Amino acid sequence: MKTVIFDLDGTLADTSRDLICAANACFSRLGHGDVLDPVADGATAFRGGRAMLTLGFERLGQGLEGVDREYPYLLEWYGENIDTHTVMYPGAVAAVERLRDAGYAVGVCTNKPEGLAETLLGRLGVRGLFASLIGADTLPVRKPDPAPFVAAVERAGGDLARSLLVGDTVTDRETARAAGVPSLLITFGPEGTGVAALEPEGLLNSYDDLDAEVARLIG
Repeated sequence: MKTVIFDLDGTLADTSRDLICAANACFSRLGHGDVLDPVADGATAFRGGRAMLTLGFERLGQGLEGVDREYPYLLEWYGENIDTHTVMYPGAVAAVERLRDAGYAVGVCTNKPEGLAETLLGRLGVRGLFASLIGADTLPVRKPDPAPFVAAVERAGGDLARSLLVGDTVTDRETARAAGVPSLLITFGPEGTGVAALEPEGLLNSYDDLDAEVARLIG
């Protein structure tokens, strides 16, 4: 079965504001207030919790020993406030439904911890759309290692030779390259059209165009 695997943060859903709020909760409890900006630092949010904490501590001129110390609190706070501001990108749900109706297998491969990804997709009401979900801690390795992507394809009942990855960052581009499959990178995330420099096999300017791009890349 032809298969389309999606990244989650910054690809299917705009999670940046809730992620930034979680990092700022760490800095606030240390007496620093909001160090990160939900708009200007959105791209860092999609690189993960440690990346946000690293940026914040660097901005404060402090050492990075606090990153590992604060990371568990960030995850705890985020888990309790995971869908306060998060929304699916316009047209994403309808596009996934069209793929399913057309006979494609669909799944999610994310570097968000699996439990948090399950919770978020459930609260957004879309978990049932995806036949597989592989998170950062599902396997011993995470993206850009190809193993999580391969597992997402296999658990969706798909065929690796007829699959692709829809994502938004260099991590997704490298994952697809390592797996030997095409990548389709969105241009409406924080990186914007800058993702074109990663030379993916396709660019997605709107979820309205997903069907045609998928058909072009894997038939």
